[in-house]
Amino acid sequence: MMRTNYCGALSTDQIDQTITLCGWVDRRRDHGGVIFIDLRDREGIVQVVFDPDTEEHFERADTVRGEYVIQVTGRVRARAAATVNADMATGEIEVLGKELVILNKSETPPFQLDTHTEVGEDVRLKYRFLDLRRNDIQDRLRLRSDITSSIRRFLDGQGFLDIETPILTRETPEGARDYLVPSRTHEGKFFALPQSPQLFKQLLMVSGMDRYYQIARCFRDEDLRADRQPEFTQIDIEASFVDQDDIMSITEEMVRGLFKEVLDVDLPELPRMTYEESVRRFGIDRPDLRIPLELIDIKDLLTEVEFKVFSGPANDPKGRIAAVKVPGGNDKLTRKQIDAYTKFVGIYGAKGLAYIKVNDKDDLENGLQSPIVKFLPNEARQGILERVGAENGDLIFFGADKTKIVNESLAALRVKLGEDLDLIESEWAPVWVVDFPMFEEDGKGGLTPLHHPFTAPACSAEELKAAPENALSVAYDMVLNGTELGGGSIRIHDGDMQQTVFEVLGIGEEEQREKFGFLLDALKFGAPPHGGLAFGLDRLVMLMTGAKSIRDVIAFPKTQSAGCMMTDAPGAVSTHHLNELNIRLRKKEKKEPSENT
Repeated sequence: MMRTNYCGALSTDQIDQTITLCGWVDRRRDHGGVIFIDLRDREGIVQVVFDPDTEEHFERADTVRGEYVIQVTGRVRARAAATVNADMATGEIEVLGKELVILNKSETPPFQLDTHTEVGEDVRLKYRFLDLRRNDIQDRLRLRSDITSSIRRFLDGQGFLDIETPILTRETPEGARDYLVPSRTHEGKFFALPQSPQLFKQLLMVSGMDRYYQIARCFRDEDLRADRQPEFTQIDIEASFVDQDDIMSITEEMVRGLFKEVLDVDLPELPRMTYEESVRRFGIDRPDLRIPLELIDIKDLLTEVEFKVFSGPANDPKGRIAAVKVPGGNDKLTRKQIDAYTKFVGIYGAKGLAYIKVNDKDDLENGLQSPIVKFLPNEARQGILERVGAENGDLIFFGADKTKIVNESLAALRVKLGEDLDLIESEWAPVWVVDFPMFEEDGKGGLTPLHHPFTAPACSAEELKAAPENALSVAYDMVLNGTELGGGSIRIHDGDMQQTVFEVLGIGEEEQREKFGFLLDALKFGAPPHGGLAFGLDRLVMLMTGAKSIRDVIAFPKTQSAGCMMTDAPGAVSTHHLNELNIRLRKKEKKEPSENT
């Protein structure tokens, strides 16, 4: 071994020991003929001191620069009391250098490798191998490793088997576009990279493996957001002869144990909330329960008003009018800030953001301040104040439009108000969301699964056929601080029920056989009741480390356009290789400029 110890792992226990270290020069200083080198490795930094007594190595130390890779042999000693650095884990000791070997030189990096230096993300991703040397990113990746180790220990202890499933599979409709891989040996045919191991883990249950897990790589060709990447990691869990409570109990125990072991956090027990309640109170199925603000329905109070902004949605079966009360908001928010929130909700399709300032709730004529008050009769004003529980000094925001627009805009506004006004009441607020609808409208007059088409409905096949739009599923999501950590369900294990779901979705028998024949065949041969849950590992690590994006907890992430700036992927492929794959690229025709251009 080239070293005996890690830099950051040294302590007073090694005083007077001769040790050998390897690492990168974090900083070099020359103080009156004595050279100080802060040497860094993955465990941290230690100060190495060279004095002129070791002439050859002292002169060599004088030549090193930042990010040189060196090997140092020396003696650990205590620092003088006046020089102890309380901000360093190794601040009580230093290494008196006796020998120094330069293992490799370094050019000047394109940016400083310290936590406090602001660097554009494009530069960070282009030089990701350097960015990864920064302490904050290394700490996150180390915690990520601790998290996966803890999860593996727990699941191993619960009798789950770590089983790999295929990466090259066939295209299946799971809600996003597949990444396709052309086959050289099967002309004109393609593999697909898995969006999840869903069907294979169900087949493992049919095979009798009983309890399965996998830290699985998954791929989705979709537009990116802060919490999405084209390739990501799932903690995938499936078990047989279980019901919803069994899966929820096992995974809740796992997550709560994980937080205690890794962060020493006692995560509270998870309450349960139905999908309907979550959307009604918070406008979203992943509520951030740290924020006390809620959406309050007032549609029934405004059906008779002449103000069309309110009367339209009030009399529309697909409309919603909801209010969000901000306690003490009159003093907290200026008109300029209100205008900024109006612009903010426009991102979600809202045409505006009505509000009322409650100066005197008992004076319905003059005690309410708002451009819309004049359009509301006193009866409506009184009803709104009572419904939301308004007090003097409160500010009430309103959303009035199609239900989807109101839910999305006010849900986002609620979170933004919570953050801007420092209304967050706790550090961690987990919740189970249950009783999801089986389907949702696809915008084309049909239905699409809210989760996936293999989720078991909570009703009979006959009831499902009769009223699929009203059917609930046996599905559950674990939500933490407004982020979905994982989602799961009890699966369909009966072939007739699975075919019924396909029929409701408009998937005919021929398409069923073509895409899912292997699954339907498997369900004929004694498929046990089974279910599971998949956690997004990247999201989990992002929350536990306090990172702003999953890109900050992935070693080599992609950009917003699903590219890699470091390797310049995706890249062009030679004509010879394309010919082997029987692929010909089609050039896009250039559009001729019109006369009006």
